[in-house]
Amino acid sequence: MFDIGFMEMALIGVVALVVIGPERLPGVARTVGQWIGSARRFVSSVQTDINLEVNKADELKRLLEEQTKIQSLHDILEQTPTEPDDRKPVPRAVPSKQSSSVSEPEETLPEQKQEHTVEAINNDALTADNDNTAAGSPSNNKHD
Repeated sequence: MFDIGFMEMALIGVVALVVIGPERLPGVARTVGQWIGSARRFVSSVQTDINLEVNKADELKRLLEEQTKIQSLHDILEQTPTEPDDRKPVPRAVPSKQSSSVSEPEETLPEQKQEHTVEAINNDALTADNDNTAAGSPSNNKHD
């Protein structure tokens, strides 16, 4: 903290001995030592408090970053359609044409669309059958 060498300390001691006197010098030295000790403890507690606050700030920053990530994922989930009719087909990765046994990607995509259409029609038909059963109308439902 301070750059005080042995010669400066000796000079301060001699001046204090001359000014204060030999009778009161030990009491003054004890009081000065207590003040220095309390000042060191105060500085240490301030450093501890500052480090604690810096750690809290780092933790808060980390939590805000996590919250931002979670919010972006939440936004993506909110944009995802929940109804089967609202869903769009997901493009599939097409393997590279390395061998002749690999089928053309144009052939698989229409088949996938047809499957989705058939499933949607079947689901609608089942829903209509369930509605008719709930209304009390007789039906040939195989689920009963």
